[in-house]
Amino acid sequence: MPPRPTLRGVLVLRALRAAPGAALIILLLSSRPCSSLVRRPTPAAPSRARPGVPTHHGVPQRRRHPEEQITISYRAVLRTPHALRTFVAALVGRLSYGVVFVSLTVALTLATGSYALAGGAIALFGLGTVLVAPLRAGLVDRFGPRRVLPLLAGAYAGLLAALAVTTWRPGTPGGVLLVLTALAGACAPPLGPVMRAMWSHLLPDDAGRQRAFALDTVAEELLFVTGPLVAGLCIAAGAPAAGVALAAVLVLTGTLAMVSSPVARAWPRRAAGPVAAVRINRARLEPVLVACGVGIGLGALGLLIVAFATNRDQTAAVAWVEAALAAGSAVGGIAYGARAWTTSQRSQLAVLAVSLAAVLAVAGLAPGIAALAAAAALAGLFVAPTLTITYLLADRSVPSEARTRAGTWVNTAFNAGSSGGSAAVGLLISRAPLAVCFAAAAAPVVLSATVILASRPQPVFAGERAGA
Repeated sequence: MPPRPTLRGVLVLRALRAAPGAALIILLLSSRPCSSLVRRPTPAAPSRARPGVPTHHGVPQRRRHPEEQITISYRAVLRTPHALRTFVAALVGRLSYGVVFVSLTVALTLATGSYALAGGAIALFGLGTVLVAPLRAGLVDRFGPRRVLPLLAGAYAGLLAALAVTTWRPGTPGGVLLVLTALAGACAPPLGPVMRAMWSHLLPDDAGRQRAFALDTVAEELLFVTGPLVAGLCIAAGAPAAGVALAAVLVLTGTLAMVSSPVARAWPRRAAGPVAAVRINRARLEPVLVACGVGIGLGALGLLIVAFATNRDQTAAVAWVEAALAAGSAVGGIAYGARAWTTSQRSQLAVLAVSLAAVLAVAGLAPGIAALAAAAALAGLFVAPTLTITYLLADRSVPSEARTRAGTWVNTAFNAGSSGGSAAVGLLISRAPLAVCFAAAAAPVVLSATVILASRPQPVFAGERAGA
């Protein structure tokens, strides 16, 4: 059989006919020899293949794990068409949740003079957010973000504005404040789950989605550090209600900018008919349980840090320990997303959860605030990667039209666990040494990891390829 010309050979041969001198210069400057103008058949090398081992031209190749992918850079993720615009808009809206809790708590306390009423109102806010979250996510999955999010954001912003007005000065009946707060929590738009669903539509490959979810998780962590600082500025200025009003502006502005993005316009259209119920199975339950366990541990840790610092008359150092935790989480999340992992995400999740629990368990043995801050930074290294994997596993366990609900399950489990962890350790602190309380905070994290270690993996959603 005669040798087959390559594309480069065809182009050069044509150039020789049209302009011999120019073609000669091209050939001299080329890094490849002229013999490459045609592809010559090479004798087949003796095969060294073994049965069941993949080969390339007879040479055995390393078997690649199904989840192993070539990574892309964070810059490439953000340079995906319309990704940066949508992500920034979502972050603006989500900053509202970082600002509102501290601002609303202080505003309610000053307006009513009652810690009990303020605490009850915040509890109703959180309860409304958690209980109605599946319904809000289902509406987004059914009708799309462009039709649902503006309505939710408008109602939520309006209720926050009403709370800002009614708490600006004392005198508003406590019952009115309780109703407004509960309704505001019920209307909170699910910007985080929707943004993660958009990442999955923008980057359907495993590597891009891993990096995008890691970036998203780290950014969310930092928002909940930045938000209270912004609220603190409003409180220092003597106007905590202004922080509530700012939260209303942020969520409305960010949501409207987010849904105006081409990514929202390209949201996959769902087939007509009612929303299909997503049945709970082990593959969908595992990330939710781990998120709940991590939430319990971190919720308890927040109160334990305060107790640890107060016992040493260093209450002001609480902020530094929390900052160390957030910094460690940011570093861990970015590092996790930057690497291509050969182990399965279930295995990674179990290892990370056990590692986090181990650090939490020994943190109570710290001799001082500096050592506790170092332990918090070490624990933080495992927080963002753990949450990133829970979102990834939940996302890949459902069909594409249920991604918002899947992300909401993880969000809700983490938030509910965090509230429960704070309440439980608050009862335990007065009855047990702090070192025992730290170990107790680590127990739910370990238990959630054992669910994964004690069971075999289930296949992902049958209607899509693994990791899609």
